[in-house]
Amino acid sequence: MSADTPPSADGELSPDDVSELRAQIEALEAEVSDLRSEVDEGSADRMVIIATKGTLDMAYPPLILASTAAAFGYDVTVFHTFWGLEILHEENSKDLGLSSVGNPNMPLPNAIAALPGMDRMTARMMRNRIEDNDVASVEELIETSLASGVDLQACQMTIDLLGYDEDDFYDGVTTGVGAASAFQDMADADIQLLV
Repeated sequence: MSADTPPSADGELSPDDVSELRAQIEALEAEVSDLRSEVDEGSADRMVIIATKGTLDMAYPPLILASTAAAFGYDVTVFHTFWGLEILHEENSKDLGLSSVGNPNMPLPNAIAALPGMDRMTARMMRNRIEDNDVASVEELIETSLASGVDLQACQMTIDLLGYDEDDFYDGVTTGVGAASAFQDMADADIQLLV
C-alpha cells in the first residue's frame, strides 16, 4: 500500500496492505533502536589528561586517574608530551627517576638531597615502598589502562625531538599524535586535566 493508494471502499485494509504496514513499522522500530544505540554509545563522558612529567612519582597520577575513569565508563585519552613521554617508553619507564631536591614532601633536607646519587637512592626507596604496599607498577598500570580502553597517546613532535622510534613504546600506544589533535580532544572533552 503506497501513500497514494486509498483503502478499500469499505475502509478495510487488504492483507497485503497490513503486511506492508507491518514491514514499515518493523523498519521504523529498527531505525529507532539503531538511533538509541548510537546515542547510548556516544553519551560516555570524555576525559583528556595531558601528562608532561616523566618522573616516577608523576607517572602514577595520569595512569591511575585514566584507568579509574575508564572503569567508571569514561572515554579517556592521555596525551604524553615532553618528559611525560618517558612513561610510555617501554625501556625507560622501568627506571624512571625521582627528584629529591625541591620536593617539600621528601624526608631529606635539600642540602643532603643535592648530594650525588641521592635521586637514585630516593627513586629506589620509592620503588621499594610501591612494592612493599602492593601498588601496581607503571608497566601494570599501562597494561590496565590499555585493557580498559584508555587511549595512551605519544606526542609525535616529542618522539622526533628525543630521537625515539614508534617501536620504543608499549604495544597499544597511539603514536603520531600532534598538538592540534590533542587540543581538539581537549575541546571536545567534558574533563581536562594537566598533570
